Amino acid sequence: MKIIEKALKEGRNTLSEHESKQLLSLYSIPVTREILVEDRKDLSGAVNEIGFPLVMKGNSSSITHKTEEGLIEVDIRNEKEAGASFEKIMAKMEGRGDGVLIQEMIKGQRELAAGLTRDPQFGPCVMFGLGGIFTEILKDVAFRVAPLEKRDALDMMQEIKGHKILDAVRGLEAADLDTLSQILINVGRIGIENEQVKEIDINPLILAGARPVAVDALVILTP
Repeated sequence: MKIIEKALKEGRNTLSEHESKQLLSLYSIPVTREILVEDRKDLSGAVNEIGFPLVMKGNSSSITHKTEEGLIEVDIRNEKEAGASFEKIMAKMEGRGDGVLIQEMIKGQRELAAGLTRDPQFGPCVMFGLGGIFTEILKDVAFRVAPLEKRDALDMMQEIKGHKILDAVRGLEAADLDTLSQILINVGRIGIENEQVKEIDINPLILAGARPVAVDALVILTP
């Protein structure tokens, strides 16, 4: 896998958000539409292609906590705001990244999380649970050893305490369980087919209506 090989060759054990999502896309996992802009002169074209409102994030393999470092700007609604946000993020990155991600803003009230951890005894294990700030607060997650079949994925979804978040509630449509199942199956496939992948963290995985979309992702490698 070229993305992984390139990172390891550069002495990195972490993929940037953009690289992580490129890897997920290769396994048919839905991710945000986004363009990486390295130079201010390319900003206008990227903004027009993605469309407002949009999100901008500093893209770096060495910065994993972008929110804490002030590297995320959301709900940007015009060219002037986009220009100011680009300059602000680039200044705060201080040369530690390779540009700014111009990203579609996914609207959805329900945040999930999916991922992978490589257990020394069992090998790649897939995780599913509540996402956003609730991941660390509630720790409402389920695990399965890869490879997964569809029934394993569906069982994981019912295993978390907050499983009703996937139902049709308060005017929100039920989550697309087929797509969610396929995401969990394919996360397991990434772990099985790429021994260098140590961890995958997809959080949040936002339900845009019924459709799950990976809004942020981090892949950690081991040489």
